[in-house]
Amino acid sequence: MLKEITKIALALAFILLFFGACRSKKQISSTSAVAVDTATAFVAPIDTFKSTEVSKQVYIPPQLTTLDYYNNAYNEIEEMLNGYRPLSFKRAVFLTENAYFQDKLDYEKFESDINLLVFICKKWMTYNKLNDYHQKDSIAILKNFAIYSLMKDTIKFQYGSPHYPYTYDFNDFFGQKDWSKMFVSKLLTTGNGNCHSLPYLYKIIANELNTEAFLTLAPNHIYLKHRCKGLGWYNTELTSGEFPTDAWIKASGYITLDAIRSGIFMDTLGQVQSVALTIYDLGQGYLYETSNVNDGFVLKCCDLVLKHHPTNVNAMILKAEILRKQYDSLLLLKQNRKAIEVKSEMEKMYMLALKSGYREMPKQMYLAWLKSVSEQKEKYSNGQIYKFKSK
Repeated sequence: MLKEITKIALALAFILLFFGACRSKKQISSTSAVAVDTATAFVAPIDTFKSTEVSKQVYIPPQLTTLDYYNNAYNEIEEMLNGYRPLSFKRAVFLTENAYFQDKLDYEKFESDINLLVFICKKWMTYNKLNDYHQKDSIAILKNFAIYSLMKDTIKFQYGSPHYPYTYDFNDFFGQKDWSKMFVSKLLTTGNGNCHSLPYLYKIIANELNTEAFLTLAPNHIYLKHRCKGLGWYNTELTSGEFPTDAWIKASGYITLDAIRSGIFMDTLGQVQSVALTIYDLGQGYLYETSNVNDGFVLKCCDLVLKHHPTNVNAMILKAEILRKQYDSLLLLKQNRKAIEVKSEMEKMYMLALKSGYREMPKQMYLAWLKSVSEQKEKYSNGQIYKFKSK
């Protein structure tokens, strides 16, 4: 009997514990649900966060290196040459100069300065006419006379100061002490230029006026060629402000017949070739700033120039010189196998230039040539062009 009573008591205890546990679970579940809802709906006072310190991180853009500035310019000009952007010689010239100044030039001001010169040329054309020239290209010839007059003559206005001619800067005309001496932006600011910036500015204005003016290479020199139905081809030399004959340029400019036949000198550069020429300038500027011949940038520039202008002898010689310096460095590092590869490419560039008729023009000879340009105008000027110029 006692055993049965004990069993009944244990069974009742178990039942009570089971129902108690279920009730506790329901209460816990219900309490949790209320807590979640309350937390979701509750908005803490602002004072609650006063003691909380929130770290403020300010974004600091990475500092661009010299190579970054030059690569940015390179990429945009390459897109022009590859057809992904409109070809613009003006923009390409600005990009090469802006890379040197690390993006400190203002393109809007550069354009504004150019637009003012274009405006002056147009005004000049309204008051000047060609003298006894009635060919179909008369407007083009008049535009080129306007640019020539802007660059080499004094233009007076009814009101305001006159526009004075640009002069040749004989101080550091190769840009060996200051590369910016080669720049159009420097020419616009100072009124002094050289055989690089002067024809570049002429070319930019000609493009803005929608008339032809072809850059042309000679040893250490750039000048302009024009096509005229009344005369044929004629040259504009902004160093002296004259129109030299081809015969004089051949005789005095250290130019071989092979160089003329191959097209490395005295040939006209189209728009693509002119823009490609600014990539050569970009490589030269980078080399001037960094003296770095090993990171590949200057060689990359040379290769892009030669891709779009295979007869650009300046790019050939620059590439060969860079490879020569790399070759010397590799020999010092005893990397003979690599040195042999570089030497082979170097010799290929030198031979290509020599077979094209290239001969280096000594600096002293170039100085003598500049002097003759200034002092012997009557010996080489194309007198026929003057008869069409307005009086």
